[in-house]
Amino acid sequence: MIFETILYEKKAGVARITLNRPTAYNAFTEQMNREIGKALKTATKDEEVKCIVLTGSGKAFCSGQDLAGVDETTNHADFLRERYHPMLKTIKETPKPVIAAINGTAAGAGMSLAFACDFRIMHSHAKLVSAFMNIGLVPDSGFLYILPRLVGYAKALEIATLGKPIKAEEAKELGLVTEIVSEEEWDVAVDKFAEGIANLPTKAFSLIKRYMLDSMHEDYETFLEKEAYAQRIAGLTQDHQEGMQAFVEKRKPNFVGK
Repeated sequence: MIFETILYEKKAGVARITLNRPTAYNAFTEQMNREIGKALKTATKDEEVKCIVLTGSGKAFCSGQDLAGVDETTNHADFLRERYHPMLKTIKETPKPVIAAINGTAAGAGMSLAFACDFRIMHSHAKLVSAFMNIGLVPDSGFLYILPRLVGYAKALEIATLGKPIKAEEAKELGLVTEIVSEEEWDVAVDKFAEGIANLPTKAFSLIKRYMLDSMHEDYETFLEKEAYAQRIAGLTQDHQEGMQAFVEKRKPNFVGK
């Protein structure tokens, strides 16, 4: 599969999508939005893929929208609906784990992209920057939905409006990232983390991802019924049987994603 603004590769059950406009700090263009969405759908349909990694080439993860593609005639609402929302919905709708490997600065919509993922690993020299207020805009691409759920209202409002860069250590303290990785260990650590996620029981993960999102806006009784339904599905999988057998035999389970 050939792309012009991203790289797509698959290894050991992991699909890696690399934003590949390093001279522009991997800023979004309309083509990049489309290509990321297409790559995500390709990985979702591929039965060999158990985990998806999003990262950037060069010094940045993603600097947000390429402002060369925005002027006074831009309808920002249509801009989001047509270009960003489909890409973000694909991340949320894929049953597969999506990891943001934040190799460098994630700013504006690039920060939103990282938040949309299920897990975030951050380079020790990387930083998160909410750059929207600097150009008189509202944080978008799901930013205002996800961030309060991660850090609470007060801290989210501070991050969204003050624009202070968040370094790796602070991001870890706030619960925004799962791990911080040094430059020397980066490539190996990302691969190891992704392969570990890929070896989880696939169906159980997809059910947790789907219903945890639902739990944010449903009443308790409705959610309990969904929980029972999810557990029934998980209980019928080969991975559940393997997990039970491994427990009895006191060994590490070998999950196959079925």
